[in-house]
Amino acid sequence: MKVLRTPRMERCIGCHSCSLACARLVHHRLSWHTAGLRIASSGGLSTDFEARPCLACDPAPCADACPTGAYRRRRGGGVVVKKALCIRCGSCAQACPVDAIYLDERGEPFVCIHCGRCVPFCPHECLEMVEIGEESP
Repeated sequence: MKVLRTPRMERCIGCHSCSLACARLVHHRLSWHTAGLRIASSGGLSTDFEARPCLACDPAPCADACPTGAYRRRRGGGVVVKKALCIRCGSCAQACPVDAIYLDERGEPFVCIHCGRCVPFCPHECLEMVEIGEESP
């Protein structure tokens, strides 16, 4: 099973292409507020950006915290989200150990599902899909 990793964030220019690709291709919206992957400055205006993707925890604390079963553990780590079951209580975001679940203004959750659709949109190859157990050089 593959998961998204961010091994070369020193190359990131903060263009948000990956976030916009996620929002558009996965969530069918065009706003980085509706993306499972967010890019933020780690202090500088033009350099030092960081990504906070889901770490594919196994077991997933967000799934354990969800009272309705909207978050289901994915085999190998991470989660599958059934948004129709979500009551927008925010328990998943509170349980996430790396603050990787984003709630929009209505409380709808967005989290990386490790689909890899953002990877080809990064102009500096900061992102990659890695087979679990493999590490990038």
